[in-house]
Amino acid sequence: MDSSIASDVNAFKTPCKPDKIKSPLSDGEPSPRTPITIPASPFMKKLGCGTGVNVYLMNRLGTFNQSPWAVKKINSKCALKQVGVYQRRLSDEAKILKDLHHPNIVGFRAFTTAKDGSKCLAMEYGGEQSLNDLIERRREEGLKAFPAATIDKVALHVARGLQYLHNAKKLLHGDMKSCNVVIKGNFETVKICDVGVSLQLDENMKVSNPKAEYVGTEPWMPKEALEGGVITDKADIFAYGLTLWEMMTLAMPHLEILDSEEEGDDSMEDDFDEDAYYEKLGTRPVLDSNSLGGAYQRMVELFWLCTEENPQKRPSATQIVQVLESNMQTDNKNSEVIVID
Repeated sequence: MDSSIASDVNAFKTPCKPDKIKSPLSDGEPSPRTPITIPASPFMKKLGCGTGVNVYLMNRLGTFNQSPWAVKKINSKCALKQVGVYQRRLSDEAKILKDLHHPNIVGFRAFTTAKDGSKCLAMEYGGEQSLNDLIERRREEGLKAFPAATIDKVALHVARGLQYLHNAKKLLHGDMKSCNVVIKGNFETVKICDVGVSLQLDENMKVSNPKAEYVGTEPWMPKEALEGGVITDKADIFAYGLTLWEMMTLAMPHLEILDSEEEGDDSMEDDFDEDAYYEKLGTRPVLDSNSLGGAYQRMVELFWLCTEENPQKRPSATQIVQVLESNMQTDNKNSEVIVID
């Protein structure tokens, strides 16, 4: 895979045309002709939560069978001093998301104010659950890694979304992980969400503002982010590699101990080695490829390449898409039935 992934990327063609989303909104505010009313939180189904925010399902009832929205709101239990920070992030996310149109990125729908006065970001309802939800459920059911074909599909669709962000929009996602991938049905659609901490990239794929903060999430952060190094598009690639690792291990990077059988909370707390955890951050976690079997070889190799400590050795999103699409075409040809008269 080392030689093929470094092949000429000029032959790459964007696999999907961007979705054109018709919206009655202007500058993120509701049009006078189409007023938008966001119900109070108790009247919506809670889909999930993140740092300082909750996400709700908003069913829209109208003359036409309107699709539901996912609504992100500041958590009412959020510390008062942090509310301003999360409101700014929500506003930034709305501005960024409004300009993104791709089948593997959750779409923008509205940025408005709820009845309780809080700002709300309404988005395309990208799926019933996050990839992290599915990982946790699979682990609880005592199952092993996702089928290799499923991981292949997620890998390709997420790579397409990252390729669009990096190349078409010059944006670093900045917090790639299973929690920020939403799945509809039986992996019918795979979409990246939560672009609230995205950073602008320059023509060299480096974060253009030297004072910009890479937020990320600790277990998925590459070494350069942890040590104050230069942040490039390859920071997303490192976290992308760990997202594939999550699907193969059903664990959280560097926190495997928390996923082992627990005798109780106290036991888990006593066993957790904080120093060892911090020492492992930014490194490639262990993966038992032998127990996975040959069907996973492609994903194991991709994980290995994406989690190189040296960012320059990691492939770009464009290279990943090119190789995965090429492999997919080869697989399809191999599966064809040839009938000889």
